Amino acid sequence: MEQNKSGESYILEVKNLSVSYGHVNALKGVDIKVKAGEIVVLIGANGAGKTSLLETILGVNEIKNGSIHFQGREISGDSADKIVRAGIFLVPEGRGVFSSMTVTDNLLLGAHHNLKGAKSKMDYVFSSFPILKDRKNQVAGTLSGGERQMLAIARALMSSPKMILVDEPSIGLAPKIVNDIFDILKNLNSEGYSILLSEQNVYKALKCAHRGYVMETGNIVLGAASEDLLNNPEIRKAYLGA
Repeated sequence: MEQNKSGESYILEVKNLSVSYGHVNALKGVDIKVKAGEIVVLIGANGAGKTSLLETILGVNEIKNGSIHFQGREISGDSADKIVRAGIFLVPEGRGVFSSMTVTDNLLLGAHHNLKGAKSKMDYVFSSFPILKDRKNQVAGTLSGGERQMLAIARALMSSPKMILVDEPSIGLAPKIVNDIFDILKNLNSEGYSILLSEQNVYKALKCAHRGYVMETGNIVLGAASEDLLNNPEIRKAYLGA
């Protein structure tokens, strides 16, 4: 992994990244970095480019310009499957579980590229998410919204990721469940997982993260420590109603 001037390792580096959908420029020269063991949040309104950035990192979108490096190796142009095997997993917006399949089968899909050790991974996931163990034979479509979000995160863990991309995890959830989800992300980070998070609940996200980037219409307009962003008058006015 490339190191910055302080000797800290970057697990992810995105440089001058541009992506277009037809005539629409979804990302315009985006630069972001995530250090190993860090939670970094992308904040911005709908259409700012947050989801496009996460999907491009995963290899879903074709890159027009720029590069993506993960653990010091360029992954620009790699297939999504190859990137997952390298250690990145995306928890998509809207939970993204297979509603007609059981909790257990959803989890096994997360380990589809490497079923070796699936039993021990399952034990770890069930110890981290006891409610999923209680629901292991239940069809995912019958879970609550919060339980489906937990299942989506747990499925990511089944892939043995080094980095988890999480897109809008709090959307549509009750405040108490939102608190639970952010507690889960902080706990995973304390266990060593690097997390890149997209979120519209700016206050909760910045309280959870180490650093943040503000996105507007496909551009990064500001990047700073979370505390600095929380105390920034323009950010407070635009996103926190203060």
